[in-house]
Amino acid sequence: MAKKIFKGRPCLPGNIGGEAAVSRLGFSTSAAWIDIMLKGSESTICTDGDNRDLYGKELGGKILCIPQTIGSSSASCLMMIMAEKKIGPKAWLFSRHIDSLAAGGLLLADIWLDHRSITIDLLGDEFLDYVNTGDPVTVHADGTVEVG
Repeated sequence: MAKKIFKGRPCLPGNIGGEAAVSRLGFSTSAAWIDIMLKGSESTICTDGDNRDLYGKELGGKILCIPQTIGSSSASCLMMIMAEKKIGPKAWLFSRHIDSLAAGGLLLADIWLDHRSITIDLLGDEFLDYVNTGDPVTVHADGTVEVG
């Protein structure tokens, strides 16, 4: 695979590399990780049966590549719980604008818990068309994302 570079907007900047976990659907944080909130689980395997891209896949420590999050405001609390337990994705990469659910949880975790999950948005639809689960991804603090 040839390396391809995308430029987005750094919301929570930083430098990191890792393996992509990709959903081309809106990502329901609550449906994906409900057991973390309700049962105190530390498993980050996606349990959202409606997400055919990620269902049953391990998402902890991955670079999550999605269009946006969907669902309820409890998603923000769930992101903070995951940050406190240090079990969430390494980075959140959005093809579209970051949505208010994700922004709330990720910003509060960064400010209140001193746990930064690197976050880039506005990477574009071409980004999600190109990247696949398992691809190596490198994220730079200026919002540049390298795939491959």
